[in-house]
Amino acid sequence: MMTVRETSLEMTRNIGIMAHIDAGKTTTTERILFYTGKIRKVGEVHEGAATMDFMIQEQERGITIGSAATTTYWKDCCINIIDTPGHVDFTVEVERCLRVLDGAVAVFCAKGGVEPQSETVWRQATKYGIPRIAYVNKMDIVGADFFNVMQMMRDRLAAEPIAIQIPIGSEEEFVGVIDLVQMKAYVYYDDEGNDVREESIPEHLLELADEYHAKLVEAAAESDEELIDKYLDGLELTCDEIRRAIRKATIENKLIPVCCGSSYRNKGVQLLMNAIVDYLPSPLDIPPAVGVSMDGTREIEAPADANAPFAALAFKIVSDNFVGNLAYCRIYSGKLTSGSYILNATKNKRERLSKILRIHAASRQEVEEACAGDIVALVGLKDTVTGDTLCAVNKPIIMGAMEFPDPVIKIAVEPKTKAGQEKLNQALNRLMIEDPTFKTYTDGETGQTIIEGMGELHLDIIVDRLIRDFKVECSVGSPQVAYRETITKTVKHEVRYIKQAGGHGQYACIVVEFSPQKPGEGYAFENCTVGGVIPKEFAVAVDKGIQSAAKNGYLAGYEVIDFKARLLDGSTHEVDSSELSFTIAGAQALREALAKAGSVLLEPFMKVEVLMPDEYTGDVIGNLSQRRSKVENMAIRANLQVIHAMCPLSEMFGYATDLRSRTQGRGMFVMQFDHYEQVAPAVAKKLLGIL
Repeated sequence: MMTVRETSLEMTRNIGIMAHIDAGKTTTTERILFYTGKIRKVGEVHEGAATMDFMIQEQERGITIGSAATTTYWKDCCINIIDTPGHVDFTVEVERCLRVLDGAVAVFCAKGGVEPQSETVWRQATKYGIPRIAYVNKMDIVGADFFNVMQMMRDRLAAEPIAIQIPIGSEEEFVGVIDLVQMKAYVYYDDEGNDVREESIPEHLLELADEYHAKLVEAAAESDEELIDKYLDGLELTCDEIRRAIRKATIENKLIPVCCGSSYRNKGVQLLMNAIVDYLPSPLDIPPAVGVSMDGTREIEAPADANAPFAALAFKIVSDNFVGNLAYCRIYSGKLTSGSYILNATKNKRERLSKILRIHAASRQEVEEACAGDIVALVGLKDTVTGDTLCAVNKPIIMGAMEFPDPVIKIAVEPKTKAGQEKLNQALNRLMIEDPTFKTYTDGETGQTIIEGMGELHLDIIVDRLIRDFKVECSVGSPQVAYRETITKTVKHEVRYIKQAGGHGQYACIVVEFSPQKPGEGYAFENCTVGGVIPKEFAVAVDKGIQSAAKNGYLAGYEVIDFKARLLDGSTHEVDSSELSFTIAGAQALREALAKAGSVLLEPFMKVEVLMPDEYTGDVIGNLSQRRSKVENMAIRANLQVIHAMCPLSEMFGYATDLRSRTQGRGMFVMQFDHYEQVAPAVAKKLLGIL
């Protein structure tokens, strides 16, 4: 065994590779591993041989499903890399990884530019204040346009990209890149990335290179007070000064350095790795992680220091048949030793750590200890789930919790044999621990096991894993939409819950006002009673009862969302009142009030982007209209027609096949959940008639 820390914190980079699906994230990661000597042979995604796509489901589909971690070295720098999925159904993988990373590489297709999921992952990175560099990949494909991608970054992402490289040619004529810091050309004379020659900038690109070099120098000077005077005096900035200034602006999220290349053709990847080392932060360059004390009264910092108290965040749980659950953790401060006891501060439970593992995709290496700045997997933690804070037993700290979107689609699964029910339940529980966006429950009326997820592909992968990984033979029902209910008007309702039956009875009297909230505001509770007519603990019980009743609505049993409950008045009995009686009264109040509060059905609407050749536009728009979709705008992108629309999820089942048939296989689309919207009366009537 060995220790993890082989380099200093200054020479450590914790980064994520993020992008829209098929932009080349995994291919880029594969090349990074090859050129850093981590692997000896490049595996291709389309052949199912990529190192980071090790799940059988990933290899068959040619897409990344689960985030994969690895550690490699470049220029004496330790780089911990997490390769994230690009498909919207697995956006939770991006969310929880960005939560613990220090920097990110945003990969953009040179033809498609800023695509829908690019915007989603960019917003996620902005949410956590992650410094980024951009890599414009696929410069060798037809329609590649480096400068158009930079403009799309400005228009769609409100970003400030600054080119640190520009391409030498494009499409079939892409042969290398110009380094704008050193003002040198790197020309590739083979497709293996072995014959790379440093040359003078080609004559026909000299003027363009000078123009973008001047922009780079100006941006560097503006971001560093020490350099601005030198720049204004007309003195030339050195390469080190430019790098230092651009690094400072990148870490402060003021600039996005932009590189280019073709990972599949092995061009530009080494220069991208140089940029990762030069511009992305080390754990020491970012503010210390901040948590709170166990009672929530004071803030506590977790500095990137191996001598500080231990503090880490579990950002992913992976179920393993041999060692149980693996808890992927980012260590923010302190040191962790194999076999030690630690505190799960979120649950206030002590855990004993049996092993520490360094992860390389599907393989693992046991280490004796891990320190601040490391990303490792821990074995032996029984109560830890995604988002839990782990810390020293005598120095408790709780980091901020992770938030995950609710599922929007569900299906029924049934084991083919009675004996398989327990096996199914165990498998589903393990999958829920792994994936916070996956939910399962038993329908109280039908007795069916229902699984919920973020999309058709998400549930397809879940079912595939049930059959293959967990050996559960099961039948699957048709996909169903996760509808919701809400109220449209304010109502005030009184409930008197009184039961007397020998000994202590039950007594609760409450007056509650229910009112609608704006879409997306969720549920809120307010105790408006005065003079202590309802003790605080009973008010909390009313809130608990209302939330419990909200899980089954009035119209069709769907969850009730976006409403506010105000406890206005009530009374208690000195003997018979209890928390249970007020919980029951709260639930009863909501159930009875829904009947007169104007309950309506809500359905999930998806943001959809459709790309196809122009000749199919009319047919595609007509089909979207038949699916109750609202076309918001249209645009031309790289000789393709792009349609942006809002579509009800219930109408989008089977759309991939429909679109392919209407466009002779040349159309494609992506969609992601956007919001809930009231179901049209005619559709609601039809739905309620068959429920």
